[in-house]
Parts: sequence; structure tokens; C-alpha cells
Amino acid sequence: MEFLNNLVNSVNGLVWGPPMLVLILGTGLFLMIFLKFMPLTRIPTGFALMWRGRTKGDEATGEISPFQALMTSLAATVGTGNIAGVATAIFLGGPGALFWMWCTALVGMATKYCEVVLAVHYREKDDRGEHVGGPMYAIKNGLGKKWVWLGTAFAIFGGLAGFGIGNMVQVNSMAHALETTFSVPLWATGLITMVIVGLVILGGIRRIGVVAASLVPFMCLAYLIAAAVVLVVNASAIPAAFDLIFTHAFTPIAATGGFAGAAVMAAIRFGVARGIFSNEAGLGTAGIAQAAGTTTSSVRSGMIGMLGTFIDTIIVCSMTGLAIICTGVWTSGESGAALSAAAFESAMPGIGGIILTLALVVFAFTTILGWSYFGEKCWEFLVGTRAIWPFRVIWVLAVPFGAIAQLDFAWLLADTLNGLMAIPNLVSLLLLSPVVVKLTKEYFARS
Repeated sequence: MEFLNNLVNSVNGLVWGPPMLVLILGTGLFLMIFLKFMPLTRIPTGFALMWRGRTKGDEATGEISPFQALMTSLAATVGTGNIAGVATAIFLGGPGALFWMWCTALVGMATKYCEVVLAVHYREKDDRGEHVGGPMYAIKNGLGKKWVWLGTAFAIFGGLAGFGIGNMVQVNSMAHALETTFSVPLWATGLITMVIVGLVILGGIRRIGVVAASLVPFMCLAYLIAAAVVLVVNASAIPAAFDLIFTHAFTPIAATGGFAGAAVMAAIRFGVARGIFSNEAGLGTAGIAQAAGTTTSSVRSGMIGMLGTFIDTIIVCSMTGLAIICTGVWTSGESGAALSAAAFESAMPGIGGIILTLALVVFAFTTILGWSYFGEKCWEFLVGTRAIWPFRVIWVLAVPFGAIAQLDFAWLLADTLNGLMAIPNLVSLLLLSPVVVKLTKEYFARS
């Protein structure tokens, strides 16, 4: 077991090492330039399309509305990464890590735009008459039969990674947060979550879309209001916080208090890695959800889908990071969710930690829902629609196990598989980027 653990650790170091981070950032930058910075200039258009996409329109072109598709994608990405991931990046890389998270998100918008455009453009109907898409279908239908193995690799990595990164790790975080704050037994959280998750995902993408569209906007808004209170209480420290962020994005930061100090490379590495972990730009998952949306234009879907990265990182992660830096708790020596909780508690004594725990629980729960759909479509690609019900049952049964288990190895393995998903996706994005540019030009020529 020790040998296996060391082996996976070594692979993980390669997967999430500098070469992969450069590849993800480099691909995003290439696509942004290739698209002439359209994803940035069209952010207002994306929000307008999102607002208009709250209704289904022609049901024959998808199973859920474009808004529900975006909320399903956000359900999976707005999770523990926005609370614990940001805190870990700052703990390991200093305040400068937040700057590199922003950079990752900005170029990641181009990556996610292309992922969604290709997923919708190359989507197909399964034998139940439902639309399916994502990197595996873009590879199969866009690059041809000789590349199908690459789509298969993506589906295997995604189908396995989901059980860790999108299921057991999430419920484990929920269970431990509730046990620490409210003394709720781990097994109780596991069983209750299993029942609720089962009620939602056994109804398929339509029910997931309805729940996500109801829950995600509320949870994001509530969290942003709570984080805004922290910033208002510490308003005088905001200018100094931005100074720390921009200064230490390019210069090392010395040890202070409980903070061990960090080189610039640490700020870049952990900022980029945690940014990708949070918004999933480059991993290809957003296209899987958007492919189920009602649409007659892959470009419109792309402009809606790219907002997931903007909302997740530029808005939600930024609020968490600023709260941690403005309150000064980043030098306390705490890490992960405990560091974020310390920031909220310092501004709202007695209730700050409770608010953060509740946010963590809701964020983790929605991630389980979103990733259930991603995993389901990966297995459907591999073995057909007969995999759907067995997958859903196994997914639900994995929830209570995740709540009570020690998941160090499972987390490491899932994190590695999660990173490996990026390789087939990035290859397909680079090879099919001319298709995206052609579709984009045609769309704007007509509009």
C-alpha cells in the first residue's frame, strides 16, 4: 500500500506540476489571443444571454434551459475549492496567489468558452433521445475515429475521478464541518445526504437542473453578502490587501506570524493550481452540462458557459481571498476551511464560523449533484445508456461511505485523475480551435 501511495504521489506531482500548469495557462492564453479577446469583451453579452436563457425555449434542442445548464455547471465548480482551496493557496503561496488565480480565470474564460462551443457543436442524441456532449464527443465527432481512444481516456479519468473529487471528498468535508461546528455525527450526515442526493439525481438531468437553478444563485448570493460584511467591517484594510496581492505576485514574501513565507514560484503554482481546481477551466466538465441545454447556437451556449469561470473565481473566490487577507488571519498559521472560518469569525464573532460551515455544506452538496451528471455521461460514453441506473445507484451508495472514511489516498488518487482529464481535453481544444473561431466569426457576422 505504501508503494502504491508513493507511486500515486509521484504521478500527482507530475500531473499538477509546472508543465501541466503551463500547458493549461498556455492553452488558455493561446485561445484568448486566437479569439481576439472576445471572451473578455463579451462578458456583458454573456450575462444578457444568461438572463434570457432562464426559459427552455424549444425543448427539442435540449433537456434543460441554458440557465439551468450553467447552474448545473456552477453547482459542480462552486464548492470546497472556493472556501478551502482559496485559503490553502494563500497559506502556501501568500497573498500573491490570489493574483495568479485571477490570471487563471481570465484566460480560463477562453478555455471554457471553447470547451462549451465544441461540446454543443458536436453533441449527439443517445438512444433515449437525450442530448449528450463534452470533450469525449467533441473528440469522437470532431477529430474522427482514430482519436476515439483520447475521448475514451477522458471518460475513464472523469468517470473514476468523480467518485472522489465530486462525491466522497465533498461529503467528507461536509460531515467534518458539521461535526466540528454542530456536533452532528459523521454517519448521520452521510445518511441524510445520501437520501437527499438520491431524491435529486435519480430524477436525471431535468431534476438536477431545477434544483441547481433554485439553489446555486441563492447560495452564491448569500455567501457573497456574508463575505461583503467581512470586507465592510475591515474596509480600511482593503487598499493594503490589494497592495499585498499585487506586490507578492512578483516578489517573495517573508515569514510573518504563523506564515512560513513563500517564493514567487509558490504564489504562481498554488494560485494557478487552486484556481483550476475551483473553476475547472481546462478540465472539460462545463461542456458536459451545457450540451444538455436548449440552444440552436453553440456560440451562444459558449458565452453563457464561460461565465461559470468568471462567477466562480473572479467573484466568489476573490471575496474569500480578500476576506482572509483584509482580516489579517492569513498569518495565523491556519490553513484550509479553518483559515476562511477564522476570517469570518473575526468580523462576525459567534456566527461567522457557523455561516461559513453552512456555506461549505451547501457548496459541497451541490458539487455532488453536478459531478453526478458529469460522471454519468462519462460512463454512458464508455458503455452506453445501460450504465446510467447502475451508476446512479452506486453514486448514491458511495455518499455515506465518504462521510465516515479516511480519504487521504482516495483524495490523492481522485486529484490525480482529475488532472489527467485535462490532457485529452486540451489536445482536442488546440486541434479543434479553428472550428471554434470559424463558428464564432459566423455567429457574429449574422448578429
